[in-house]
Formats: sequence, C-alpha cells, structure tokens
Amino acid sequence: MKQYHDILRSILDNGTTHHDRTGVGAISHFGYQTRFDLNAGFPIVTTKKVPFRWIAEELFWFLSGDTNEANLRAKGIDIWKEWADAEHTRRFGREPGDLGPVYGYLWRSFGGNYPKRDGVDQIARLIKEIETNPNSRRLIVSGWDPRECDHVDLPPCHTLFQFKVEQRPDVSLLHCQLYQRSADAFLGVPFNISSYALLTHMVAHVCDLAVGEFIYTLGDYHIYQNHLDQVRELLQREPLPLPRLEIFDDEKKLRGLEGLLNFRYENLQLIGYESHAKIAAPVAV
Repeated sequence: MKQYHDILRSILDNGTTHHDRTGVGAISHFGYQTRFDLNAGFPIVTTKKVPFRWIAEELFWFLSGDTNEANLRAKGIDIWKEWADAEHTRRFGREPGDLGPVYGYLWRSFGGNYPKRDGVDQIARLIKEIETNPNSRRLIVSGWDPRECDHVDLPPCHTLFQFKVEQRPDVSLLHCQLYQRSADAFLGVPFNISSYALLTHMVAHVCDLAVGEFIYTLGDYHIYQNHLDQVRELLQREPLPLPRLEIFDDEKKLRGLEGLLNFRYENLQLIGYESHAKIAAPVAV
C-alpha cells in the first residue's frame, strides 16, 4: 500500500525531533492527507503482517459502546492492556479494565454522565440521517469531548469522522473522511486506515450504498524513536497487491442500526490478503 509508505517517508523527510508525553521521543510532522479508493482493494498494509480480525473486533467493541478492556481481551485482543491496568485506571478512581469515556462511550453516549448511557447516540443519529437525509452535510461523529479528555489516560486519537453520500445517476457512493489528531505511524496508523475502511464498508452495507473513498487527514503524525529501525526495514519491502473485502449477508439481515451493531467477524472475509512478515515494535505508553 503505497500511501502508507508515503506517510512514513513524509515524516522522515520533513519531521523534527519532538518530546512527547511518553518520554520516548519521536520524529514528528504536522498536517497530511491521503486518499484510498475502496473499490480498488481493501486498504491494509502488506509490507508487514496486520491482524485483520483484531481490527474488526476492536471496531465492533467501539460500536457496542463498551469501554471495558477485559471484554476486548476476552476476544484474544490485548492492544489496550497498557492503559487498562490498576496503575492507570486508579488515577481516575476506576477499577482495572475500565478505560472511562473513550471511543465506545463517546460514539454511543456523547455528553453523558459516565458510566450512565444518557448522552447522544451518535451512531444511531448517523444511520438515521443517512437513511432519511442522505444529502446532509452533518453526517459527523465526534470522538473529542473537552469535558472528558483529561479524565481518561488516553483520549481519542482519531477524533472526528464525517460521511458523505454522493448520488450519481447509476450508483450512490458513501465516502468517509477521518481527522486524526495524533498518529503513531508505525503501530497505530495501519490499524486506523483499515478500521475506518472497514467501518465505511459496514455503514455502506447496512444503508444499501456502494463504497467510495476513504480520506485520511492527520494532525501530528510521528515515528517514535524506538520504531526507526523497524520503519527502515519496512520501507525496504515492496508492497503487494491489495485484497478485497467480502461481506456475507445472504438473508439481508444486516440493515440499519441494528444490522450495524450485529456485525460479527463471521460476516467478513478478506480475500487474497498476502503480506510480508510481522515486524515487532514496543508500544509507547
């Protein structure tokens, strides 16, 4: 996937040394945009192995509104474990595993009194608007609540996404644009690209639309100092052809909000995904 290599090279070519909250240090640049035609293949990095099931299960977890890391860990996915132990959660008076008002809560109960689900269900509103007012320019989900961002250990990095329905004579396309305030280019960005591409496919499916483009807009995008060797190794590899995503829903039960929330990994198949070997790297916490 050339676009991903371009993101990494942009940091190496244009970035400057940046001291960050983790203490690890990074090479950072600010402001970038790239586009992915979802009809040209499913955008997943091929120059290292990316676990598609983990991406899908994390997205299902977000959509469910859940913020307990233990429920994601039960699926065999431990990508949030560093922020869910007792040391991190007790800073906010929470039990281990309780991440607080992060993605799932903000998407499904924005402005609520955590842990009560008494806020705005942005996902329900999004689907209703697409179905009843597809010309709307307000098809937006926000993951940034300034009232809550200092009350969690890791406030949302991907902070706002907007959909657009483009009605052509022969087909109606669904486009998605994400704004991401902070992007760990080696570990996080491959997940983020594929996660929002998958979300676009899922929303298009339940609203009976075709997929269009995923537009990816970055604020502070960076390579941590302890990822530089891994980045250089990856950039020496040649990208492989992209796979395609198939959604299994023969009985057309996955429709509307209920359908979106009922997606399971068994409904998805990434056909033809081939990649180079995994490249391990430590998480900066």
